[in-house]
Amino acid sequence: MSSDFEGYEQDFAVLTAEITGRIGKVPKLLGDEKKQMVANVEKQLEEARELLEQMELEVREIPPQSRGMYSSRMRSYKQEMGKLEADFKRSRIAYSDEVRNELLGDDGNSSENQRAHLLDNTERLERSSRRLEAGYQIAVETEQIGQEMLENLSQDREKIQRSRERLRETDANLGKSSRILTGMLRRLGRAGRRSGRGEDWIIQNRILIVILAIIIFFTILMAIYFSVKRN
Repeated sequence: MSSDFEGYEQDFAVLTAEITGRIGKVPKLLGDEKKQMVANVEKQLEEARELLEQMELEVREIPPQSRGMYSSRMRSYKQEMGKLEADFKRSRIAYSDEVRNELLGDDGNSSENQRAHLLDNTERLERSSRRLEAGYQIAVETEQIGQEMLENLSQDREKIQRSRERLRETDANLGKSSRILTGMLRRLGRAGRRSGRGEDWIIQNRILIVILAIIIFFTILMAIYFSVKRN
């Protein structure tokens, strides 16, 4: 789920960088070129809003314990979106003023307008640079998280393999103990019949062997329990 969110993040970063560049070009264009650029920016802003909606849906699906970081990033993206819309609004106002001046033949204050546009473009470049740095930082953090997850999975796999080996050894020991106890019972039975001591003696020895087997069995179980608990 977080991989989908990060994919939307990358698309949003690329799209907002393109929007910033196009907003800076609007005051420099004339006539139909300006109209076409304004239309393109409006379309891209709508795409950016749709990406934010998709990102919000992804955040809602993230578990609560991991949602805080993504919510904080969403707030910064919304603020960035608001700045882009404000910049575009100012650019459109300047565009309308320039069209009006062209129609009225008013070229006054052109140098001041150029300086204002230059400052706006400088600010946009700085914001784009900060967005790229933030995107790079996110990519680095994502890579680190992925490496940690792989290391944890590798450690868990080793623990599972060790537990399986211990269980196999325990199973083999239980089988060996069972065969030994069965052989002891058979030998005692044959010895009792040869000695003529009767069935009472055989039963007593069998009871002792069964008790011994139970003690061995519980000893093995306790060893398994403490071994698994320690891991």
